[in-house]
Amino acid sequence: MIQFAVGLSLGATSSIESGVAVREISTGKLIYVDKLFSMNDVQFFFENYSSLKDSVFCISLPWDNTMLEGKWRVLSKPYQLIHSKKDEFPNKDNWMQRFSTRGCEFFLQLKDKQIDISRFEVYLTRQKFNLYSNFKERSSADCKFLQSALKYEYGFDSLPANMMPVAQLEAIVGCLLCEEKLKNNTRTIFEFKGLDVINL
Repeated sequence: MIQFAVGLSLGATSSIESGVAVREISTGKLIYVDKLFSMNDVQFFFENYSSLKDSVFCISLPWDNTMLEGKWRVLSKPYQLIHSKKDEFPNKDNWMQRFSTRGCEFFLQLKDKQIDISRFEVYLTRQKFNLYSNFKERSSADCKFLQSALKYEYGFDSLPANMMPVAQLEAIVGCLLCEEKLKNNTRTIFEFKGLDVINL
C-alpha cells in the first residue's frame, strides 16, 4: 500500500540545487525535506530510501540550458517554435531539445524495478495548482509567494517562516501531484525518455 508521496525537483546540472520532499499521505505531514546537488546525491537518496515500494514518485523535468550561450538565448529557448520539417528547419546545436536528459537512465532502472515513478513539468503543474505568481520565475518574491501559498492554501503548516530554497518548494509541489495521481486525477501529457510526464 502506498504510504508516502515523494517529490524531486531536479536541477539541470550539479551546480543547480535539486530538492527532495517526502510527505506521509495519511497525516499530510512533511517528514523529510532536503537539498541535493550531484546525481550521486540523488542516487544515494534512492539507494538509502527504505520505502521505495510504498511510495509514489514525481520527478521534475529540468530545462536543458546547455544549448546556447548568452542569457537571452537560453531564456528564449522555451518559446522557440518546433517544426517537424527537419530538412527545412535543421536542429542546429540541438536547440529543439527542451528538457535535460540528466538522470533519465537511472530513473528508467527504478521503473524497471516496478517503482511507481513519473515526471512532471514544474511550471505547468504550478499553474494547475494555482501556485503560479506574476513574479519572475525563481526570484525571491516568487519563492515567498509559493511558500506562503503552500503553507496557507495547501496546509503545509510545518513550513518555516524564513524563506526555503526554491528547489525544496518545487519538490513539495511534486508531492501534491503524487497525491493527485493516487486519486486518478492526473493525465499523461507526453512521454520523455520512457517515462510518462503527468499533470492535472
